[in-house]
Amino acid sequence: MSDIALAVIGGTGLYKLAELHDVESHEPETRFGRASGPIRIGTLAGHRVAFLARHGEGHSLPPHLVNYRANLAALQAVGATRVLALNTVGGITERFGPRVLACPDQVIDYTWGRISTICEGDATGVAASEVLHVDFGEPYTPSLRTAVLAAAQASGVPLVDGGCYGATQGPRLETRAEIARMRRDGCDLVGMTGMPEAGLARELGLDYACLAIVANWAAGAGPQVDEVITLQDVLDNVAAASAHLPALLGALLDRMSDASR
Repeated sequence: MSDIALAVIGGTGLYKLAELHDVESHEPETRFGRASGPIRIGTLAGHRVAFLARHGEGHSLPPHLVNYRANLAALQAVGATRVLALNTVGGITERFGPRVLACPDQVIDYTWGRISTICEGDATGVAASEVLHVDFGEPYTPSLRTAVLAAAQASGVPLVDGGCYGATQGPRLETRAEIARMRRDGCDLVGMTGMPEAGLARELGLDYACLAIVANWAAGAGPQVDEVITLQDVLDNVAAASAHLPALLGALLDRMSDASR
């Protein structure tokens, strides 16, 4: 299965890739336990793609209970070396309103209590064989980010270049004071699954980039500061923004294929 060109992890509202054809299902065991669900491997735009729903295909896993290590290890086990993470997020600053697609270049981790490293041992409690101190100054793989941005331009998909993703614990949404603090810290986006996923991908040696899908204004942000966020609004905005994904993914796969020749 080493012919997999790209692995895609879907977030809230993104539980399958409808454009994936000739799909096979795989559920590899990993030393960290089982992934959130089956990995669906099929063909998209003439290329082999693996897809995994981060929260499970029925959205049964809240952000703090996702086994991020098992998800990434399972994708690696089926032959993936490059991962595009789709993250449903809230927008904090002006460029990141609902239905915007963004490719952030920085992250701040506000989560707690999650297993955030492969150095913490495996599912049986066996200690890691070595301690890793990976460079994380650029949390997303620059070459994969560049490819995503170029694919968006080639396919005519509007995509904001850059931005800082603030990862919160969830599953509750944030208070206005918390979002105000995050804005002061320099965050443009807020989500609940960006970490430890990005850091674990670095430890596992996977190329990793985030494609953030803005579902709503964060609390106190945007033109209506007292707006109540509903799940239906989130899902509607994710569906509208996701309409651009097939064109972007197709252009990305073609670009990566050309670069590897």
